[in-house]
Amino acid sequence: MEALDYHAEERRKAEFNLDEMKIVWAGSRRTYEISDRMARLVASDPVFRKDNRTMLTRKDLFKDTLRKASHAWKRITDLRLSEVEANMLRSYVDQPAFTDLHWGMFIPAIKGQGTNEQQEKWLPMAYKMQIIGCYAQTELGHGSNVQGLETTATFDPHTDEFEIHSPTLTSSKWWPGGLGKVSTHAVVYARLITGGQDHGVHGFIVQLRSLDDHLPLPGITVGDIGMKFGSGAYNSMDNGLLRFDHVRIPRNQMLMRVSQVTREGKFVQSDVPRQLVYGTMVYVRQTIVSDASCALARAVCIATRYSAVRRQFGSQNGGPETQVIDYKTQQSRLFPLLASAYAFRFVGEWLKWLYTDVTQRLQANDFSTLPEAHACTAGLKSMTTSVTADAIEECRKLCGGHGYLSNSGLPELFAVYIPTCTYEGDNVVLLLQVARFLMKTVSQLGSGKKPVGTTAYMGRAEHLMQCRSEVEMAHDWLKPSVILEAFEARAVRMSIACAKSLAKFSNPEDGFAELSADLLEPAIAHCQLIVVSKFLEKLQQEIPGKGVKRQLEILCNVYALHLIHKHLGDFVATSCITPKQGALANEQLRLLYAQVRPNAVALVDAFNFTDHYLGSILGCYDGNVYQKLYQEAWKDPLNDTVVPDGYLEYIRPILKQHIRTARL
Repeated sequence: MEALDYHAEERRKAEFNLDEMKIVWAGSRRTYEISDRMARLVASDPVFRKDNRTMLTRKDLFKDTLRKASHAWKRITDLRLSEVEANMLRSYVDQPAFTDLHWGMFIPAIKGQGTNEQQEKWLPMAYKMQIIGCYAQTELGHGSNVQGLETTATFDPHTDEFEIHSPTLTSSKWWPGGLGKVSTHAVVYARLITGGQDHGVHGFIVQLRSLDDHLPLPGITVGDIGMKFGSGAYNSMDNGLLRFDHVRIPRNQMLMRVSQVTREGKFVQSDVPRQLVYGTMVYVRQTIVSDASCALARAVCIATRYSAVRRQFGSQNGGPETQVIDYKTQQSRLFPLLASAYAFRFVGEWLKWLYTDVTQRLQANDFSTLPEAHACTAGLKSMTTSVTADAIEECRKLCGGHGYLSNSGLPELFAVYIPTCTYEGDNVVLLLQVARFLMKTVSQLGSGKKPVGTTAYMGRAEHLMQCRSEVEMAHDWLKPSVILEAFEARAVRMSIACAKSLAKFSNPEDGFAELSADLLEPAIAHCQLIVVSKFLEKLQQEIPGKGVKRQLEILCNVYALHLIHKHLGDFVATSCITPKQGALANEQLRLLYAQVRPNAVALVDAFNFTDHYLGSILGCYDGNVYQKLYQEAWKDPLNDTVVPDGYLEYIRPILKQHIRTARL
């Protein structure tokens, strides 16, 4: 008997070709096919089950993670999967593990900072997982301020070795994933000291544990830092602490692509520019933005499907109640998040191109676009992860009380995602880096140096400072040129206003410190402009499939006009638009929600998530929510017995005491 699809009617309403939209979401037909195959491979394998994850003890959860990581590696090797396929398989296992840091940080660090000889020695072992590595940078006392790290690496010319040491409690490495219980090696960041001179922070490959019995090597103290936020979630990861007591390593284990220490102890810069290190940073941040779109899409998929199933109020003459998704208040909160998921997906695609472009330029010793690319990726990492973290919580609230259930998938998704706002750069610190770059760009506008890349619009500052929006009717807001000019004018005007405020300070650094809260605003405006412009650029491409491009146009307009509505004060205060034009934008936004509505469920179906990966009863594909919630409730360990453990010791004495008291 065929399973009942409670979303069948919703899916019939769709006004576009779903298969083509799935390919647009994936980025290409080939990527879609690989992704679909890997997702189903994981979903069909009982070893990868995760429905009981939040009920496991920390030890059992960690052992479960080791089992899954080991099984994933076996499947990867047995099936001879490509690097792309292997990465997708690991992502669909959907459980933070030491492998994330091994493949995502340890190997890229060696590739980016190691010499050819070092890569030839270490990478083959790492690729075969004969060694397992992590990225030991953050310390107990320093995170964002990398230059403040305290771990030392002192060169001893008599033995041709570095002595790695943790001189203070706050110099303890703290947080690196995979470090606590698994990693055999680490790329350790420490202050390089030769001949009594401090040369700043550099990377060193250090073995931590024996490859025979996995015990820590002499001089090394290592362990797990303890439980983190949430049940399940990131507690599957062994975030570690690490201390060194005068640990010695050979000189050739300093990563020496950019700078070296000679046998005599002389510190020298290589011919390779230091800027090459930024290529890895652009790559990592591009990955984080892509992951943001995926996490946001998961939350939106759950909230959208459940909003279509859930009915409350509005029954007339005994008929069905109103679907929650039909309430305008639900649409105004949910549909902008749906649009944001697509917007972040497309800006993530563009960042992949940017990484390729930056890499090619670096290899040709062209560093002209590097500062802009660095600021751009920093800002987009900050903005997309902050929005996604808030959006996951908003989706939980959109699901009402049932959203608070662990099996809704949303509490664990939130708990596992929110560290992204801190790692690889605290989001506020990153926005301040963007602001600093914008202020420098503004200061150079009169010098004849043309702004490049995502700041190219600042080259038209004179026009953008004077232009006025020509919106007269609500539908005028559907013109791409009108939307883009409003966002460009707002960004330019906010940046120039902050630059003028900074100019009043005799010491620029004092001004930057005093105005730092204000400087966040132009940074955010600039990042929002980038996302809007890249969505609009996507629409200029050839997009196949009936109705697909039309739906993307609607979502792009929802994304842009929602931002105008949300930040109306900025747009009006900078005279980019009038209050009346702002009201017209909101009027058009309401009309757009009505156009999203019949396509909402199909638009989240385009994400092509399996029920296993989504991990949510509320977001299950067939919409059979209530029956599954009821069945799931009885699986809770508390329901193993009818009378709870502890009844005789605690509940019965209370009840009997109350009975005696009542008789007096």
